[in-house]
Amino acid sequence: MDESNEIILQKSKRLTSVVWNYFERVRKADVCYAVCIQCNKKLSGSSNSGTTHLRNHLMRCLKRTNHDMSQLLTPKRKKKENPVTVATPISFDEGQPKDEYLRPKFDHEQQRRDEVVLSRGSGGRFSQERSQVDLARMIIMHGYPLAMVDHVGFKVFARNLQPLFEAVPNSTVEDSCMEIYMREKQRVQHTLNNLYGKINLSVEMWSSRDNANYVCLASHYIDEEWRLHRNVLNFITLDPSHTEDMLSEVIIRCLIEWRLESKLFAVTFDSFSVNEEIVLRIKDHMSQSSQILINGQLLELKSAAHLLSSLVQDCLEAMRDVIQKIRGSVRYVKSSQSTQVRFNEIAQLAGINSHKILVLDSLVNSNSTYLMLETVLEYKGAFCHLRDHDHAFDSSLTDEEWEWTRYVTGYLKLVFDIASDFSRNKFPTANVYFVEMCDFHIQLIEWCKNQDNFLSSLAANMKVKFDEYWNKCSLVLAIAAILDPRFKMKLVEYYYSKIYGSTALDRIKEVSNGVKELLDAYSMCSAIVGEDSSFSGSGLGRTMDTRDRLKGFDKFLRETSQNLNTASDLDKYLSEPVFPRTGEFNILNYWKVHTPRYPVLSLLARDILGTPMSILAPDSTFNSGTPMIADSQSSLNPDIRQALFCAHDWLSTETEAKKLYHCLDNTLQLSEEMNKIQVVR
Repeated sequence: MDESNEIILQKSKRLTSVVWNYFERVRKADVCYAVCIQCNKKLSGSSNSGTTHLRNHLMRCLKRTNHDMSQLLTPKRKKKENPVTVATPISFDEGQPKDEYLRPKFDHEQQRRDEVVLSRGSGGRFSQERSQVDLARMIIMHGYPLAMVDHVGFKVFARNLQPLFEAVPNSTVEDSCMEIYMREKQRVQHTLNNLYGKINLSVEMWSSRDNANYVCLASHYIDEEWRLHRNVLNFITLDPSHTEDMLSEVIIRCLIEWRLESKLFAVTFDSFSVNEEIVLRIKDHMSQSSQILINGQLLELKSAAHLLSSLVQDCLEAMRDVIQKIRGSVRYVKSSQSTQVRFNEIAQLAGINSHKILVLDSLVNSNSTYLMLETVLEYKGAFCHLRDHDHAFDSSLTDEEWEWTRYVTGYLKLVFDIASDFSRNKFPTANVYFVEMCDFHIQLIEWCKNQDNFLSSLAANMKVKFDEYWNKCSLVLAIAAILDPRFKMKLVEYYYSKIYGSTALDRIKEVSNGVKELLDAYSMCSAIVGEDSSFSGSGLGRTMDTRDRLKGFDKFLRETSQNLNTASDLDKYLSEPVFPRTGEFNILNYWKVHTPRYPVLSLLARDILGTPMSILAPDSTFNSGTPMIADSQSSLNPDIRQALFCAHDWLSTETEAKKLYHCLDNTLQLSEEMNKIQVVR
């Protein structure tokens, strides 16, 4: 640059834009230029050129030199602020920014817009590392595919949003996701290892479109604040050659990895017919590190929702030929507009006032099949008229088939209603299942008495499968119901008299003995904890311990009073009036308030109520098959797949918990006060 012909101009008061801190304004002949202090590049500096092109140059220039841009990104307040583009945008068909000398004509608002720029808040500096972590968290939380970072649309969006952000390859994002996974895993591990109570485990099989199999292991527990939690622990990819007995090895490895062997309370499986060898191996392993409670029944629980889903599939399979006819009937009515109009006229003449629309079901969603059957039954009169007067209609049902459809739809409706009750809470406590499963049991007994051979046979097959579930889970379901202060033992007595008749007293005694056996075990653990606590108390306690001549008496007192205290704890709870069954009731908050009154029983309540009696999403009860992972995850490395699956659960749970606890704080405080009043009374 020939400096002899150039004059450096003093900055006037009008040059108030922050960009002029990085430019010298010079004049050569009658032309004004702006010379970049960083690179000496010369750009237009006339008053009618504005400063947007200067700022865009700076964003690139300072980025190359790693210069602190906080000054440039600090806005000046104006009475009226308008948005400004801080960098030259790129579009989907433009690889490079437009020439920086080509600018629109001077705008009177330009100066004001120049001074309103985006700020990063306090600190001001852009961090590539922080942005990569944020990107990885976003992908994990929302289940976006990792490949999105290579998509042109994402690159354009990121470049226009923040020009300083360097595009990162897929492998770098994977590394960031793994770092988040390991950090969150340490947090979850710390929580589980420091938990006072026990932990329940759920086992659920998953699959993918390419027929790969996975197993999802999750922990379920109630914390010291009496809040119910669920955390995915592992998402294991099973070897294609795996056999069923390998599942026990996967579960045992999970317990060892998370150091949960001594904390395990119960295991719930998604399948109602898990191989007995799997359960025996888990029991054998657990017996080496902890006490097996109530003959190991807690280690082979079955998911209620999976049972109901299996029964639904059995019903639909038995009705397969009839349902095919019904689909043909719906197709015929909807085959043309004229047929649909004629069918609607027939329905009106038959006095059918239903506003439901006939729709074919989905083969992968049994819920849609139930809704189709329910709708078709309302139009039975119209379909019967078609059968008698339309010779082209060849998908008609016989009177017997209509009767089967009516009964089976009634079965499905009961399951649908039960699933709806389960879905009221995302993770319901164990006490909510006893009533629903008892009602279903009673209905099954009645269905088996049907005079129709087809229907009674179908009901009998369903009852065989239900009885297998009931034999494994009824004790835990009953104990959970007893620990609901609105029902206690009375609810068990009421339902067992309906289910078992003359043998009800024997069954009720089995439940009573089961509760007492569990309480004996908890009382022993409580005594051991109490004994150990004398060695881990304050410094004063440890100093006096060596001179305490009554230590032996304390041990004698605990041993001789153990059974008496346990019995009085349970007897006191059962002898008191049931809690009013009106209004909103939070069972976890009840036990939180009543823990001092029932110290041993509350320990049992914490673990029983946290047992997952159902591990299938309520809205999936009518879906056939196992849950499926997204196609974008099925092709990933098993380690990164597990990291994404688990971290998604942990981050989502943390976010939801913060929102939930914030909303419940005030209501729980009010509920605690009301419960305290009940205790005083």
